[in-house]
Amino acid sequence: MPHPIRVGIGGWSYEPWRETFYPDDVPKKGELAYASWQLTAIEINSTFYRNQKPHVFAKWADETPEDFRFTVKAQRMTTTRKTANEIREAVDWFVSGGVTALGEKLGAINWQFAKGKQFEADYFKAFLAALPAEQDGVALRHVLEVRNDSYKCEDFADLLRKHGCAVVASDSEEWPMPDMETAGFAYVRLQCSQAGEATGYPAAELDAWAGTLKDWAKTREVFAFFISGAKERNPAAARALIERVS
Repeated sequence: MPHPIRVGIGGWSYEPWRETFYPDDVPKKGELAYASWQLTAIEINSTFYRNQKPHVFAKWADETPEDFRFTVKAQRMTTTRKTANEIREAVDWFVSGGVTALGEKLGAINWQFAKGKQFEADYFKAFLAALPAEQDGVALRHVLEVRNDSYKCEDFADLLRKHGCAVVASDSEEWPMPDMETAGFAYVRLQCSQAGEATGYPAAELDAWAGTLKDWAKTREVFAFFISGAKERNPAAARALIERVS
């Protein structure tokens, strides 16, 4: 039995989507509810810049279908700490700040590192050790977004595997990253949508990604998000991919 494949976009509030995604009769306050019935997951990006209160996360969870999932980008300061104690304090501050109010709808937390951050085994031993398996009775899953070739090594994969964490795969031309099977889920950010394609990606590329995700789903739950690129096309790309993996 294959694992779930959840496909979505980054956030749900973007003015051009009023023309390319949301019907005229959907009010601003109804955008999340509408998006959650069209897609199967959303990556919350605003939390990279500022935390949200628990009641806000709870409200978002209440507005979406039972099988819908959110992933959440951790606040950017959490991945810039230097010492093991500073890392632990920053991680604890974020995971105790309200995100667990999403409950079972919390799919994973994305810890994004700067492009210039190089792989350092001792640093990542400390960082991964600081990531809790649960908070407030909610199971937590973690994925690391790293952005240069120094991470394309077995030492990094072994550390992820030891801690049951995933890596963000990416098709970005600036920082392509392969999938590494190191956890019970896979996570990919697709960043090459094109304005000239009604569905963001050419049909052949969507077909290829559908095949890849189905292959991953043989052993893992899958999250795939259309991020950046021609952002106005990303909802159409997500819906087209959902049709192919359903």
